[in-house]
This record gives sequence, structure tokens and C-alpha cells, in this order.
Amino acid sequence: MSDSFVFAGQAIAPASRRQIRLPAGRLPSGTELSLPIEVLHGHRPGPTVWLSGAIHGDEIVGVEIIRRVLEELDEKTLAGTLIAIPVVNVFGFVSGSRYLPDRRDLNRCFPGSSRGSLASRLARVFVDQVVTPCDFGIDFHAGSDDRTNLAQIRGNLDDPETRRLALAFAPPLVVHSKTIRGSLRDTALKAGKKILLFEGGEPRRFSPAAVKAGVAGALRALAAVGIVEPGADTTIPAPTVEPAESRATTWVRASRGGIFRLGVKLGDRVARGELLGIIGDPSDRGGTEVRARVTGMVMGHAVNPLVHQGDGIVHLAELE
Repeated sequence: MSDSFVFAGQAIAPASRRQIRLPAGRLPSGTELSLPIEVLHGHRPGPTVWLSGAIHGDEIVGVEIIRRVLEELDEKTLAGTLIAIPVVNVFGFVSGSRYLPDRRDLNRCFPGSSRGSLASRLARVFVDQVVTPCDFGIDFHAGSDDRTNLAQIRGNLDDPETRRLALAFAPPLVVHSKTIRGSLRDTALKAGKKILLFEGGEPRRFSPAAVKAGVAGALRALAAVGIVEPGADTTIPAPTVEPAESRATTWVRASRGGIFRLGVKLGDRVARGELLGIIGDPSDRGGTEVRARVTGMVMGHAVNPLVHQGDGIVHLAELE
């Protein structure tokens, strides 16, 4: 039997769960905002894991993924502790914005400072209360700026344990990617934590395919890290695909402004030179062809057909 787990000054007994509100700040109206958190503490010792969503306030797919994962888990059969934070950027979430009211991107403000900007203070709270006690985390994101993403995992695939967990998640695509300074992933890795970044679906949507892949993959990753015990009541979905692996990605950009008529879909494999779509005028029967510059998989694309010259319209994961 494990000991009680202390989070934000509250003790959670073994084989129990508790909802906690972590203070995040106050609006000009005086209304207090807090991070909604659910802590599941297992019946015996094991890893401490976090699941986080909506670091970008309009990327809400993780909110639904985490809710469904929590429905599947039974704290009485868990080993270790799960800290679930479905909405991290509560300020952007309530306004439907990627950013905080100070126009800062929270995912460029880690590890933050207790004396810094609003975004920096929120980042500091998250690092101190969530990242520090954990061993492993999954951070859920979606496409931005009228774009949609194929369900995918991004991480440091040169690290054997990260690669193992990414493949255990088993999305259609896993991508080796470098970290960005100021991001949660960069901060977590520097603190010695393992972390997977999930991308899938559109902003402001519970994209069904992304939600389904995110829930199933998260359960598989939790089982792989050892928090869900073998033989527990939780059903771990079997992988439905063998993940494709990519170490480089490229955006195909619009050579002209116009209306983009997409000719491929998420997950399609395309050869170099293959037709991806047409950019034309409203009354055009023809138009300018858009072709793949590399052989790869469609990992994302614009969902708004109205494009300007230079807009990223199809995102390809290069495949060896």
C-alpha cells in the first residue's frame, strides 16, 4: 500500500481521487480563476504522471481526451499517481484565444517566474506544482490558425525511453522534433522528465478522429509507463496502425493567393511531385497546381480554402 500523496497542500489517500482547484489569478472584474485538476492516487507505489491540455487556450482537443481517459481509469487499481490538468491556460480558454490577456504564448514562457508577466507566473505555478513531482507527462495540442493535424506524437526519438513510449502510444505518426526554448517540453526535458507532445485535430473543436486516437494512445502510454497495472479493469485498446516515423517535416506554401481546393487528406502518403491540390480564382475551372516537394505523409493542412501567397497549406512529414 502506498502512502498518501500530497498535492497543493492536500493529502490524497491511496486508492482515491480528488478534484482540486489551483489558484491561477484574478480577472479585472475581481473574478478568481483556477486550474481544474484531478488527482488519482493508486493503491501501491509507482510513477507520477501528468496529462495536460489547452496550454494554448483555443486548442481544446486535450480537454475531451483527458476527460475520457479519467472515465476509463480506476484509482483502486492504479500504481502511482496521475495528475490531470485538462485546462492549463484558463485565461485563453474562457476567451477562445491561443494566448493570455497579455498576448503572450504560454508555451514560450516556461519555466516562468513568480515575479514575471501573467503568462510567466502561470508557467511557474505549473512547473512547481505539476512538473516537479512527476516522472512523465503527455501534453495535448491541436492545429492552430485554421489548420488541422493528423493525430501524432512529437518527441526526442533519440532517447530510447521516449521512443518506446511514443511507439506504445501508437498514433498514425511519430515525429522526432527538437524542443523550442520556453516551451513546456524544453523545460520538462531540462528537469529530467520524459514527455510526449500530442498533436491532433483543429482548434476550437473536439475533432472526433483526434479524440479517439488521443484517448486510446494515452491509455497505452500509461500502461507502458506502469501506472495502469496489467490485468486491471481498465481496457487498454490494441494499436490499430503501425506508426510511421519521421525525422523532418516541411510546409508546402501557396505560390499565389486564391482559393485552395485540397486534393488529399490527413494520413495520405504522397510521392514527390504528386498533386496536392489547386489554387484558383472563384470562377476558375483550372488554376495553379500545388505539388509535393518531398515524399511523405500528410500530417496537417489548412482548413480555410482562402489563402494568401506564402501561406502554409499542406504539412508533410518526410518518410525514409
